Amino acid sequence: MHGKKGALYSTLIRMCNSYGVKLDNGSILIDLTLKNQDLANFCGTTRESVNRMLNALKQQGVLSIKKGKITIHDLDYLKKEIHCENCPAEICCIE
Repeated sequence: MHGKKGALYSTLIRMCNSYGVKLDNGSILIDLTLKNQDLANFCGTTRESVNRMLNALKQQGVLSIKKGKITIHDLDYLKKEIHCENCPAEICCIE
């Protein structure tokens, strides 16, 4: 529905729910070491596309990456971008 961006954003949201550790500042650390190729495989896209999208998200302050671990600073941004609030529960159970 939202192409490569939707695939990456929903993957990040799901990883927050499955592996996320809430930090004192409200950010969520995905406590799993990931390579961009791993994310590309999950999303069914190329590593280069994932690199571009992650770099854009880093520049916007939505996330940061340190030693292969992703910290999400603005989970609501990801959800709004792919219209999570409009997904029927029977189709998408990200929450």
